[in-house]
Amino acid sequence: MAFLMLCFTSFLHLPIASPLPIDAATASGQDPEQVVQDVVRSVNMPSLHRRRMVGECGSGNPVDDCWRCDPSWADNRQRLADCVVGFGRAAIGGKNGKTYVVTDPSDDADPASPAPGTLRYGVIQQKPLWITFARDMTIRPKQDLLVASYKTVDGRGAGVVVGDGGACFVLRNVSNVIIHGLTIRGCKPAPALSPSAESEGDGITVFRATNVWVDHCTLEACADGLIDVTDGSTNVTLCRFGLFHVINNDYINWEIYAIGGSASPTIMSHGNRFLADKAKEFSSVTKREAAPDTEWSKWTWITEDDTMLNGAFFTSSGTPGPEVKAPGFAKPSSFVPAITASVGVLSCKEGSLC
Repeated sequence: MAFLMLCFTSFLHLPIASPLPIDAATASGQDPEQVVQDVVRSVNMPSLHRRRMVGECGSGNPVDDCWRCDPSWADNRQRLADCVVGFGRAAIGGKNGKTYVVTDPSDDADPASPAPGTLRYGVIQQKPLWITFARDMTIRPKQDLLVASYKTVDGRGAGVVVGDGGACFVLRNVSNVIIHGLTIRGCKPAPALSPSAESEGDGITVFRATNVWVDHCTLEACADGLIDVTDGSTNVTLCRFGLFHVINNDYINWEIYAIGGSASPTIMSHGNRFLADKAKEFSSVTKREAAPDTEWSKWTWITEDDTMLNGAFFTSSGTPGPEVKAPGFAKPSSFVPAITASVGVLSCKEGSLC
């Protein structure tokens, strides 16, 4: 079972269970070094100054501290869109759009003409929407949930599960999408709506999309990857042909591999904890896609300050150059339990702190 819980994922890179074939910053026009420095300043803000800004509930995570300390967060949900930092900082989702409330967990209608009140009806609308949920619910989509641009799917305040044997989210040729506070699990391939849109059973597919932010979601047990980002998607933090940092994540019970790559990426794994499943034959953290040994042996993949448990192992390659260094906010792997203590879906109730 692949399992992933996300928190502060605009820059702290996503642990995923599929190859990492995209360009993050160069295509977006952002200066990667400047973005990194901005994040470092946010994370390393002196604790006294942070407490003055957000109160005693400050977590040390600048994204969370932006909104979680306000017990009235539900009165201004769209404030969340102002909290993201890093390469995805321009993702505004459905900010300035109307609020749409999902009241019906069913997905039985024609995907092209879904019933009002369903999640599918909200995500396909061609206008900005901030999508919330009236109550706890499990949604089992019959087809991929094709999310249009300028949408926020905000699960805070309700226990929302998407998938559970059905299809899941696809962000194809869109921009400005925020997915927050959902459990996405058990995603299965769905019959293709068109020959070019065949589903593979990913939790979230990001295809030729830009300005996408996924935060405080729990993803697990999908047929393919948990999050699959491909084909020139930009303003995310996985780099094809570039530098990729995997920092302070907790990997548990992956299937074939935990970190995969193709097309000669440079990957540095720093301060992560990898816990293999003794009951499975797959203990390798890494997998190179579509390349013979003579080629991938030249790719720079290194591990530093990682913890390998239950036989997990990382196959290093290449020679690190001067550009391969851990960002200033990276912590040793011993910090991972504390860092990841509040990842995944939060237990939020309106009128109280999250």
